[in-house]
Amino acid sequence: MAFTEELLSKMVLSIKGSYKFDYHPGDDPADPNKVVEIDFTPPFNRIPMMKGLEAKIRALGEDVTFPKNDTLHTEEARLFFDKLCKKLGVDCANPRSSSRLIDKLVGEYLESECIGKPTFIIDHPVIMSPLAKWHRSEPGLTERFEMFAIKHEFLNAYTELNDPKVQLASFMQ
Repeated sequence: MAFTEELLSKMVLSIKGSYKFDYHPGDDPADPNKVVEIDFTPPFNRIPMMKGLEAKIRALGEDVTFPKNDTLHTEEARLFFDKLCKKLGVDCANPRSSSRLIDKLVGEYLESECIGKPTFIIDHPVIMSPLAKWHRSEPGLTERFEMFAIKHEFLNAYTELNDPKVQLASFMQ
């Protein structure tokens, strides 16, 4: 992340002469001439995926407590996220697995908010990242990040899982 942050911020500074620049998204029918300031000044924002998602949904007034990260692979967790998506009106086609449901919620409530400042969404669940190495201190999570800006994913990176037995077990699941 540090390398990515330095590379992109210096690139923007070199090209634009500033870390900040105006962007014209053109995606707002109510205001097609809308201008958004994009700020690549380091450090970029960092949002732990599951903690950030839970906080965002609570801020909407929902009284939720997410399943523990090391239980996200269970049917109980899948049912929790399925019910939450239905309640919030977040569409998810079949198969409605925990990883797909969480991904739809993240897209709706975290990625869509990454507009004016590049943001790393970090610490993805193991169930969403079968090739990423497990997090060193957070069971059920991985050492993976995605960087978003202007509502778009710029990159996806992770520490590679290099244990063939764990890889096989993940793929068998």
